[in-house]
Amino acid sequence: MSERFWETTPLAALTPEQWEALCDGCGKCCLEKFEDEDTGQIVYSRVACALLNLKTCRCQEYAARATLMPDCITLTTETLRDAAWLPETCAYRRLTEGKSLPPWHPLLTGDPRSVGDAGHSVRGRVLAPRPGLNPLMNLIDWIR
Repeated sequence: MSERFWETTPLAALTPEQWEALCDGCGKCCLEKFEDEDTGQIVYSRVACALLNLKTCRCQEYAARATLMPDCITLTTETLRDAAWLPETCAYRRLTEGKSLPPWHPLLTGDPRSVGDAGHSVRGRVLAPRPGLNPLMNLIDWIR
């Protein structure tokens, strides 16, 4: 992989390896989210997707995620046209918006632990969904 490829190569021209390397592994995109109807603001819950490994913050069934979880959005240059649902720290969103990677990103630090060390990982902060409950009921159940 070429050094700092994200600064010289448009997202649409990235190799699959480069594309995947942009993911910092924070796990935030795998949380149940809700949109405030009045403001359009995205509100992240503490309930993770059933496929998210809560220790590694990676999808346990990455290759089959879209089949297993029909609501899972596969990131592409097309789906990034409206990236507001992604966290502001997300490399895909930041690059789409013309911003640089955050200083703690593993591509800059060389250390995948830098995400957690900087406080940007969901590890230890989220809950697994309760089997058989829809996302809204999971959220209500965990609030109680």
